[in-house]
Amino acid sequence: MTKTKDSTFFENKLLDFIAEPDPLFSMMQWITEQLMEIEVSKKVNAQKGVHSSERKTYRCGTRLRRFDTRLGTMYLLIPKLREGGYIPFFVTEKRRSEQALIEVVQEAWVNGISTRKIDRLAKSLGIENISASQVSEISKGLDDMVTEFRTRPLEGEYPVLWIDALYEKIRDQDRRCSASRSDHRSHRAFAKYRL
Repeated sequence: MTKTKDSTFFENKLLDFIAEPDPLFSMMQWITEQLMEIEVSKKVNAQKGVHSSERKTYRCGTRLRRFDTRLGTMYLLIPKLREGGYIPFFVTEKRRSEQALIEVVQEAWVNGISTRKIDRLAKSLGIENISASQVSEISKGLDDMVTEFRTRPLEGEYPVLWIDALYEKIRDQDRRCSASRSDHRSHRAFAKYRL
């Protein structure tokens, strides 16, 4: 006789999630809590509330941490440990979707969108709020990239066309108007030339 696995717990859990206003968000929140519990139990070497002689450290409360995802902003209760500390693996590693959110904020900042409008944009993407300091922190990486680009060595020759014009008042059929007198010069920039 074949023994089947009991899946009633997960079926009941799915029914609970369907009743929530945002089922996917609720599922993700439950999964993150379960993952943190598994990780901490493994690190402590004992289940929560169970006495064990093999215990490595003890739990000592939780700390609140905001976690922005594509599905929205969730607040995690991250367990604290007496020794060794604990940070969930999914918080330390930025996934592609979270990196995409950061890139959207950076693109908005580069295009000159105000922090208030970036906050509205973030809310439309499911992030509760984003402060000016967070936008600055996200955009700090762009400053490093721009500095690296501007200070790179230029090798080889770069042809440059320099056009200058002088505007003067002239008389044209009994009217005074502005007209330009152009001066075209062609220059070559060498490897030592810097922007």
